[in-house]
Amino acid sequence: MTTSQFNKMRLELRRGALVLAVLSSLNTPHYGYSLRKQLQQAGIDVEEGTLYPLIRRLADQQLLDSQWRHTEGRERRYYQLSNDGKALLEQLSTEWQGLTQSVNALLAENMQ
Repeated sequence: MTTSQFNKMRLELRRGALVLAVLSSLNTPHYGYSLRKQLQQAGIDVEEGTLYPLIRRLADQQLLDSQWRHTEGRERRYYQLSNDGKALLEQLSTEWQGLTQSVNALLAENMQ
């Protein structure tokens, strides 16, 4: 496998996980930069060009509520899960737990 192939597969693997990580992080209000920093602290490095379109897409799907706040001398748009977002996070979390358990079992069985 080439480095290019690995990078493509890695990106594909991260896409779905990133949505779940963002939804989980937005259980509390964040503006874009603070969300990016929280994700980085959790070990998920995400580019602004990936994160901001994702936030807008989730907001457009009404999974996030947003409001402008004046903090630290500037206006920032804060995002937080909407009720629909909370329900989706719960469903996706359950799906994620089952999927990771199954994949971990397969890896343990077949990576010997």
